[in-house]
Amino acid sequence: MDFNAEKVLCDVTKWIKDFFEKNGKGCNAVIGISGGKDSSVAAALCVRALGKDRVIGVLMPNGVQSDIDVARELVDFLGIRSYEINIKDGYDALMGTIVSSVGEISDQTRINLAPRIRMSVLYAVSQSNNGRVVNTCNLSEDYVGYSTRYGDAAGDFSPLARLTVAEVVALGLEAGLPEHIVKKVPSDGLCGKTDEDNLGFTYDMLDRYIRTGVCEDSEKKARIDHLNKINKFKLELMPVFPYEG
Repeated sequence: MDFNAEKVLCDVTKWIKDFFEKNGKGCNAVIGISGGKDSSVAAALCVRALGKDRVIGVLMPNGVQSDIDVARELVDFLGIRSYEINIKDGYDALMGTIVSSVGEISDQTRINLAPRIRMSVLYAVSQSNNGRVVNTCNLSEDYVGYSTRYGDAAGDFSPLARLTVAEVVALGLEAGLPEHIVKKVPSDGLCGKTDEDNLGFTYDMLDRYIRTGVCEDSEKKARIDHLNKINKFKLELMPVFPYEG
């Protein structure tokens, strides 16, 4: 299916405007700026919909972040207000307390704590600035659970959740973002690997499978299906005991 980036750009801009009319008239969009394509495109969409004066970027390195200059460049390019809040002291203190109480913890625990702290920071900034927090997840990542529950998977509205990685890139280029930002190799910035290294397949392969159901590599298809199955709970409401009294 052909992707009409021009039409989608108009549609998602209107959708964001409508969301704020109904769920926060006059509020600001508060977004974590990582230096990656998703936060960059989502921020650009919010600027188009609300104007740069109503978009607040929050940069949250955990100590030294190798691509922090890209995040700063994006903020300057869009002309939005921003805060840079380094989470290292908080991360180290909390991790130390957890380890001293719990003992041995998993590598995944160490990796996921940072995005959960970042989301707490975003909501703190949002609450103090009459804001609504932007979720920046895309369809490709959501499909295989490549997000942290109550971390980057949280937010108040999600403009990119039904768009694949390739479609997000096309939308960013249509919105006039610098190509080197939109086409930057995706990395979680947490474990030193690219997203595709972590996933075990390329986004091109995943996007094609999502949109067409075709994947010639049976081993990678099986992995995609497995990840989709075990991570569906991340996209569902919390199960609630159906007591009616």
